[in-house]
Amino acid sequence: MIGVKISQIEYHLPDTILNNKDVASVMPGWSADKIYDKIGIKNRHISSEDETALDIATKACNKIRNKLDFEKIDSLILCTQSPEYLLPTGACILQNRIGLNSNTMCFDFNLGCSGYIYGLAIAKGLIQSNIIKNCLLVTADTYTKYLDQNDGSNRAIFGDGASVTYLESSHDNQIFNFVLGTDGSGSNNLIVRGGATKDIPNTNPILYMNGSEIFNFTNNSVPILVKNTLKENGMEIDDIDYFVFHQANMYMLEHLRKKIGIPKDKFIVDMENFGNTVSSTIPIVLANKINLEINQLVDKKIMLVGFGVGYSWGAVIIKI
Repeated sequence: MIGVKISQIEYHLPDTILNNKDVASVMPGWSADKIYDKIGIKNRHISSEDETALDIATKACNKIRNKLDFEKIDSLILCTQSPEYLLPTGACILQNRIGLNSNTMCFDFNLGCSGYIYGLAIAKGLIQSNIIKNCLLVTADTYTKYLDQNDGSNRAIFGDGASVTYLESSHDNQIFNFVLGTDGSGSNNLIVRGGATKDIPNTNPILYMNGSEIFNFTNNSVPILVKNTLKENGMEIDDIDYFVFHQANMYMLEHLRKKIGIPKDKFIVDMENFGNTVSSTIPIVLANKINLEINQLVDKKIMLVGFGVGYSWGAVIIKI
């Protein structure tokens, strides 16, 4: 069977930074230090009024351009919940912006914090079935555009960002077996109402998150997800060199780490200056550990775990 590997990862963040002092101004009783101690975030990057998810996705793709031959790229998959338009597909617009040829397969899919895992699964399946030979997997979201300016709890968590991952066929398979799942009964606990056909009269999309229910969902689902992923791949926790979870917030991650029994030195957290960038959190962590801390992840077994809005979850073990 054709193998699949991740060859390159890059990301881009908007220039504007929202720090904890700014957030604390709309959170009575909270200081900048208290926010950091609770959620592990100091700064988040915020898209400007006229800056879209496709804009930052374009910049992420341009960062990877000098490492690849764009003429040979034959697919572009975009994961976003912040489209410029309901139609056309954002991937089609992005294909033109970055100059991919017209033989490129392009499409979007709509997922949040599990999106990177699902994107890897889609790309792997298409490559192994010989439909494509390589893929630019792009994640891009600007959740901050959905936030009420007085909603300090969500403003403290979310930041905007985009990533691009280049996957290609390989003699050795470096992306192992996936476990994916869904429970749509929790869809109302993290939702943006307004803008689509269900809420056409509401033209002011606002994000609502029931934090306690989201915590309960992750507390119940993620330990089982990790257990099932290890079983699916015939491994134990000790066989995994590093774990990279969706970077939701420090409180949640530390709770999950302890409950699952993951050693702290194997559990990578890197959100202090990014916040929760939704589908881009995992590739941002990987890019930093590969590009800024060379060889830290090379030839290591890494479990990637995504979970969130939907409810949706997924995990996979990879090597880079």
